[in-house]
Amino acid sequence: MITIIEADGRREREQLEAMRARAAQKNEAIELAVSSIMENVKEEGLPAVERYTRKFDHRMPYEVPNERLEQAYQSCPPELISALEHAADNIRDYNQRLLTKTVEWTSPDGGTVGRIVRGLTRVGIYVPGGTAAYPSSVLMNAIPAKVAGVEEIIMVTPPTDNLNDGVLAAAKIAGVDRVIAVGGAQAVAALTYGAGFIPKVDKLVGPGNAFVAAAKRMAYGTLDIDMVAGPSEVLIIADGSADGKYVAADLLSQAEHDKLASAVLLTDSMELARSVDREIIRQTGYLERSEIMEASLRDFGCAIVCPNLDWCVELANEIAPEHLEIMTCQPRELLPRVKNAGAVFLGAYSPEPLGDYLAGPDHVLPTSGTARFFSPLSVDSFLKTMSVIQFDRSSLAPISSEIMTLAQTEKLTAHANSIRVRFEEGEPEIRRG
Repeated sequence: MITIIEADGRREREQLEAMRARAAQKNEAIELAVSSIMENVKEEGLPAVERYTRKFDHRMPYEVPNERLEQAYQSCPPELISALEHAADNIRDYNQRLLTKTVEWTSPDGGTVGRIVRGLTRVGIYVPGGTAAYPSSVLMNAIPAKVAGVEEIIMVTPPTDNLNDGVLAAAKIAGVDRVIAVGGAQAVAALTYGAGFIPKVDKLVGPGNAFVAAAKRMAYGTLDIDMVAGPSEVLIIADGSADGKYVAADLLSQAEHDKLASAVLLTDSMELARSVDREIIRQTGYLERSEIMEASLRDFGCAIVCPNLDWCVELANEIAPEHLEIMTCQPRELLPRVKNAGAVFLGAYSPEPLGDYLAGPDHVLPTSGTARFFSPLSVDSFLKTMSVIQFDRSSLAPISSEIMTLAQTEKLTAHANSIRVRFEEGEPEIRRG
């Protein structure tokens, strides 16, 4: 069942604070352990990676031969290959439409300015595999990088039984260059500093457990990361027209991720809230991960009944959820007022799993309120830009005195001199501050 709260300006914000506290939790033991792993891998390289992999996964890290990817592709059921290729096509199409192009133009002063866009050289993608297999995560992480023109994509994933044909087939479909069976904080450290046959990368993307998240946080600055992912979450705004069966199913689809997942309903209808509660009880009865779902809903789930939909949207913007579903009579009417969300799903037939697998936009999304300033993973995540400037004498001359004025104001006489020598003959006047 789910707790139903009547909004009064206080109770719902207490719930919000509880969610924020959950997001802000840091395990000092994890931080300490990961810090040690990062430092040891930095100093020792591959031997440290091997030692930690034996300790945690009871196996040695290894590189998967490309022939194994082809074998996996041939071994998978045709319906799985068809679904993976369909998803890959949609992800590729979505990101190709977003791809930023190199552009140059004539500036108001007559010079040429612009921006050059380049894909990163080498990127690591982390695909979880400790508790389940995630072929979809392979596609969502690798295909945007491929569209961006990344030269080499290194996929790391734990050397467990979940490194199966589905995951390897997805790697082939996505165009991954190398697959390395190594996981955990030691994998992040290896990609950060380089370790034997595991190269260092320019950027690391993809979700993982608390150890992986802590390692990514520590690696940032030596390499770039996408974000530090927290527990999954969904927030649904629904009015009295919504079907309680659909709402309950979508809340449960996030609650099944883990006991820290958050599933929240914001509605202006007490009748709908009660209907959803009944449906959650009914549907939990026949779903496999009922224990996880019940714990998630008990600790981090609720239905908040608000005076109106405006109140719902305001609260949703404060929460800034990873996934925001809007199930109202006219869902698109609320969209202009939505400021903070990782992904927005409009209408009764746009459930969150559609985005997880097949729609095209990425399912690697900001969590824990970070949608206030982070964006979903996309082709943009794998691009870097360089500005380009080209003036000739005739376009530089009219603005040269202004450049020198600005430089001298900042007491940077060499800057001013760089301009002056291009237009003055004889010895320049020496100015010392």
